[in-house]
Amino acid sequence: MDWFVAPEYWLSRLVFQRALAGVYLFAFLTAALQFRALIGERGMLPVPRHLARTAFRDAPGVFHLHYSDRFFALWCWAGCAVSAALVAGADSLVPLWAGMVLWLLPWVMYLSIVNVGQTWYSFGWESLLLEVGFLAVFLGNGEVAPPVVVLFLLRWILFRVEFGAGLIKLRGDVCWRKLTCLDFHHETQPMPGPLSWFFHHLPRPLHRVEVAANHVTQLIVPLLLFTPQPIATAAASLMILTQLWLVLSGNFAWLNWITIVLALSALAFPATAPAVAGPPLWYVVVVLVVAAGLIALSRHPVRNMISRGQVMNRSFDPLHLVNTYGAFGSVSRVRYEVVIEGTADGVPREDSDWREYEFKGKPGDPRRWPRQYAPYHLRLDWLMWFAALSPLYAEPWFGPLVERLLENDRDTLRLLRRSPFPADAPPRFVRARLFRYRYTTWRELRETGACWKRSYVREFMPPTRLSSRVRA
Repeated sequence: MDWFVAPEYWLSRLVFQRALAGVYLFAFLTAALQFRALIGERGMLPVPRHLARTAFRDAPGVFHLHYSDRFFALWCWAGCAVSAALVAGADSLVPLWAGMVLWLLPWVMYLSIVNVGQTWYSFGWESLLLEVGFLAVFLGNGEVAPPVVVLFLLRWILFRVEFGAGLIKLRGDVCWRKLTCLDFHHETQPMPGPLSWFFHHLPRPLHRVEVAANHVTQLIVPLLLFTPQPIATAAASLMILTQLWLVLSGNFAWLNWITIVLALSALAFPATAPAVAGPPLWYVVVVLVVAAGLIALSRHPVRNMISRGQVMNRSFDPLHLVNTYGAFGSVSRVRYEVVIEGTADGVPREDSDWREYEFKGKPGDPRRWPRQYAPYHLRLDWLMWFAALSPLYAEPWFGPLVERLLENDRDTLRLLRRSPFPADAPPRFVRARLFRYRYTTWRELRETGACWKRSYVREFMPPTRLSSRVRA
């Protein structure tokens, strides 16, 4: 069955599988270390409460059968173990069918997490990991050469990721068409990285070149993925370079990394393929049936891409098999940050001893330089960026967050870089204020050592105590 397989992609498959397993590992690790405060039994958006109003068919997963914080933790750490085994190549040590089962495990496990994650798991890279992870089940191991149709479907995902993002930009903010979006983006992106300040201060003509290059990479280069080699390899390599540029300029969880992983599957490495037996008939049938189903489901993202009302990051089925992607259809011109403060004073006044809570990734102290966290995903920090854009977006979880800060909740404080209050002396009141942040100039940086300059805008939440009605 020479028509079914592409032996020349055996090394691409190997690199792709090991890298994808690494992304899975970060995803499960993020869930294991953060879930208690976010979606645990006493979390801001508890899983049990969500399951009580959600049918299994709408969000399938193991937690409909049983949920406890201990069980969720074991589930996450088991996912880490399976992912680590796949990174080490465990799928190549077992028969073909067993290797497929091994790849199916992290997909089923992470699907269960995403489907109870609610707002904390509403990011496009969650669905992207599930869509790519499902295809990885059918990519095979060392017993067979990579199936052509699965390699094609991986490129189809990569095409939709890039082309969809390009279209949403052209249809969205006018600054993309004027080539001016990067005059603002590096400063206003959700979570800047350690080099974002320097990217922001690049000459404006270079920002124009960046935007123009982005349009080429997202709107023209993806078409070349379906051309013969070595053109397809050149296209995928250009996408990898573009994604690495984005890795350097900000913290986007594993979005850039999984896009790089997808591009790796399109590379044709100059390596001799090992001799393998022809694929068994059952494997051919399974792969073709699954491929036909995924192609049929692709009508949904295709309709979305050609629609004037194109939306970003949406799943069309509860299994997240085929989704639509996109990012930054609009770009903020001004950066706002919600700063949370507490005081131990019995009567909260403006001149009280207000102490600021420090987050790990989001801007806070103007003198604290951003750190690199991606591909690890700081979910609370990301959602705080959205809260600054719209208090209504934060309404379901911001009040519970404040309640837990007033209690000095251990799991919640672990999500922060530092709490200004001792563990045995929680604050009496907590308040939130909205500030405008901007990058300092070169001169201001030299004089003050601060990378940010901030100014007070308005009250976001008045001083609140546990006996008060917590609101955002």
